Amino acid sequence: PDDLPQALRHNLPEWLVPPLEAQLAEGFWPLVHSLAQSATLDLRVNALRDKRRAVQEELAAAGIAASPTPYSPWGLRVTGKPALGRLDALARGAIEVQDEGSQLLALLLDARRGEMVVDFCAGAGGKTLAIGASMRNTGRLYAFDLSAHRLDAMKPRLARSGLSNVHPAAIAHERDERVGRLAGKVDRVLIDAPCSGLGTLRRNPDLKWRQSAATVRELAARQASILDSAARLLKPGGRLVYATCSLLREENEAVVEAFGAAHPDFAWLDAGELLERLKVERARSLCSGGASGSAYLRLWPHLHQTDGFFAAVGVRKG
Repeated sequence: PDDLPQALRHNLPEWLVPPLEAQLAEGFWPLVHSLAQSATLDLRVNALRDKRRAVQEELAAAGIAASPTPYSPWGLRVTGKPALGRLDALARGAIEVQDEGSQLLALLLDARRGEMVVDFCAGAGGKTLAIGASMRNTGRLYAFDLSAHRLDAMKPRLARSGLSNVHPAAIAHERDERVGRLAGKVDRVLIDAPCSGLGTLRRNPDLKWRQSAATVRELAARQASILDSAARLLKPGGRLVYATCSLLREENEAVVEAFGAAHPDFAWLDAGELLERLKVERARSLCSGGASGSAYLRLWPHLHQTDGFFAAVGVRKG
């Protein structure tokens, strides 16, 4: 393999190579090698109903080896790719398949009992369910998405989760009147924005050939619009988490920095410090950027054995 031309060795579209090399330098080739490996199979234990250790023992009794994830307090990493469909733990809502990085996004939102919370781009609801459990099934949790079909996929998962505080709602666009009614009323908002998905190439290796520099620019404009609309929901002191599963700065830091420059009423918090308060192991090793070096959550497959994720945490000044 070392004798092959570089383009064949990295097996990436040429437009994608310069921004990744600029961000990673010597880490570029370790990332390339990690993207050629299979992704791990991670589970999230439903903290509303079960304890991680008890579920781990239940899986072991079923012949499935699993170990606690290194960062998420809710996660179990399964050895191999066993069939999970017939497990009682899945049927009763004790577990959900969810990458550890995705679990950390819900953890970073740190939703509390009795709050009003919005998952702005909820999709099939993986993070919605994690947030609802962290709220201990209290308060009100809105799950917004443009796709009613994707929200429908949440229904069986929601039913078995035991949550009754989740309210799915399909919206026409980010400025839908349902969104407008909540302006200035919400305690916390999670925006897992539509993105290029380049952090998930271990699961979707063909995705890189279906994106381009032009589509990334279009996505960045859409992300900025969604962030602007979702931020209006927050009351003074409310927390916002902007996240993507993209590897590219254009969809991540650049979007956040442009928003911050245009909205002096928002301040950005240090993600590393927040994760330390949440007792996440080696929290600052999961983060990068800013004067502290840990301003943003920045997960890489080759460093953290998760999908690639970015998250920034903001607060509306009171």
